[in-house]
Amino acid sequence: MSVLDEIIVTTRHDLEQRKRAMPLSELALQGSPARPSFRDALARPGLSIIAEHKRSSPSAGPIRPGSNVSEVARAYEEGGAAAMSVLTEEHRFGGSLDDLREAAAACSLPLLRKDFIVDAYQLHEASAAGASAVLLIVAALDQQALGELLDVARELSLDVLVEVHDAAELEVAAAAAAELIGVNNRDLRDFSVDPQRTYALLDAMPAGALVVAESGISTAEELARLSAAGVAGALIGERLMRASEPAAALRELRGGLASSL
Repeated sequence: MSVLDEIIVTTRHDLEQRKRAMPLSELALQGSPARPSFRDALARPGLSIIAEHKRSSPSAGPIRPGSNVSEVARAYEEGGAAAMSVLTEEHRFGGSLDDLREAAAACSLPLLRKDFIVDAYQLHEASAAGASAVLLIVAALDQQALGELLDVARELSLDVLVEVHDAAELEVAAAAAAELIGVNNRDLRDFSVDPQRTYALLDAMPAGALVVAESGISTAEELARLSAAGVAGALIGERLMRASEPAAALRELRGGLASSL
């Protein structure tokens, strides 16, 4: 099994436990806190930075274990992030839905629930916890499941970042009429990183789609190149989570990006 396959197995197991603890009929009654639009944050002129909260990962190991989500969220807002991504997968990334709730209480940024979503129940969880958007990974879903989840997300007023990493997956995303497309430079099957993956797929992007580059981005020069290529956003996690002062690190990236243009 690939790393992604193993994560999906664990995700489904945990999901069944949560469903038993709180049926969807109860979860749906919790309501959805009003949050700013994730899509609007990406549609601004220039390149938008989505700053990510991530304690650890299978590839990097511990990054900022035990981090205070509220402090990080406030730092990202202070540093000028356009939006915030919160990793909620527990076993390999050290996250939780409580992290998402805490970020929602601490800042006014649009929030992306970044997880391995395979079931509509997780969309309701995201909405109730304060997410503005969710990540759907094409490599983890077939065409029918992707379409069904997109429909439910729209019903819940959640924006959807559809993640791809090769041309075949991009075709699936385009067929599903994805409006926000993330290109993960990291291959989730073996966690190798190829920074050129985003550029290789740009010409095949559907008209009007907003593109987000994910993984392996750490310098203002890389951000400037992405911006010049027409990429709408860049998701940055490890670079900021390893910084002693995330707000200052984010301001440095944004300042360097501006001076590079």
